[in-house]
Amino acid sequence: MRIATIDGIIDLFRKWGGINYSEAITQTEHAVQCARLAEEESSPPHLVLAALLHDIGHLMDLESNEGKEIFEYDTAHEATGSRGLSDVMPPAVRLPISLHVDAKRWLCARQPGYLDTLSPASTHSLALQGGPMDDDEVARFEAMPGFSDSVALRLWDDRGKDPESGGSIDDFERLLRSHAAAL
Repeated sequence: MRIATIDGIIDLFRKWGGINYSEAITQTEHAVQCARLAEEESSPPHLVLAALLHDIGHLMDLESNEGKEIFEYDTAHEATGSRGLSDVMPPAVRLPISLHVDAKRWLCARQPGYLDTLSPASTHSLALQGGPMDDDEVARFEAMPGFSDSVALRLWDDRGKDPESGGSIDDFERLLRSHAAAL
């Protein structure tokens, strides 16, 4: 599935964003909260959008599977989302999205105590995604373009789980449209 327009992004959030995803918050609440965390750190607009859209692959899976998404296996939502946004978002937005799962694996391998901070859902998905990186994977990942952005995104992803946060995809419509126009 590829998203052809910004309206397509907004429609996915309106249709599927109210669903919880193995956490105590909805997809939309999580996305908006992550984007706000990026804004609070004065991140550039492309990273704010990456934070907003990093889990859109889950929404795309829901759309493709008529509302059913399986959390017992790795659906590679990071790749689905990055590919699906290729017609509407520039590479600077898509690259951190494509790498945010690897960033979790890297953090587990390189940051002492990080694994202990993961929610039960993140711990479960980590096992499905290959577990902590080994030394060779770490070296390859650290040499990749987008390494730093993906780690920043992953840290917002971890923190963006407050069930009281609220927010709407509409809060970011202007930013979405400005980046799509820049393609």
